Amino acid sequence: MQGVGRRADELAADIGLPDEVRAAAWLHDVGYAPEVARTGFHPLDGAVYLSELGAPDEVVGLVAWHTGAVWEAAERGLSDRLAQMPEPSASWLDVVTLIDLVTGPDGVATTPERRVAEILGRYDASHPVHRAVKFSGPELLASAARARAALGLSDEWPFSAAERV
Repeated sequence: MQGVGRRADELAADIGLPDEVRAAAWLHDVGYAPEVARTGFHPLDGAVYLSELGAPDEVVGLVAWHTGAVWEAAERGLSDRLAQMPEPSASWLDVVTLIDLVTGPDGVATTPERRVAEILGRYDASHPVHRAVKFSGPELLASAARARAALGLSDEWPFSAAERV
């Protein structure tokens, strides 16, 4: 979570991002916290928690819908609950998804393709996360590409030229 937040801060300093997008990047996985988890579906649990704290709708929506949450909600039978959350700006959702996909679970930069493969490898094929990412993978990669284009980032971001070698 911290790696995604730091990457959002770096991006905000370089090209600018709204405060809501930065906040959502920092908070996108808060639903994993045991004291916050209610359904076991971290985007929804985090969004409900943030909503109860009075967070802005855009932050709540970005947390709720981030990184293909719609597919995992369907796998978990929680689509109706997710649909009750505010819908964020599609372009900012792409940005949060991109930042999440270029940050590994250890906070180290990666590519969206490697991140999708990492998620698929971490979860058993019967797990809802694996099933959701298997189906949503092409859209997740398209989302990352849209965000890079909209923000004027290279296809290699967040890597520098030296890191790509």
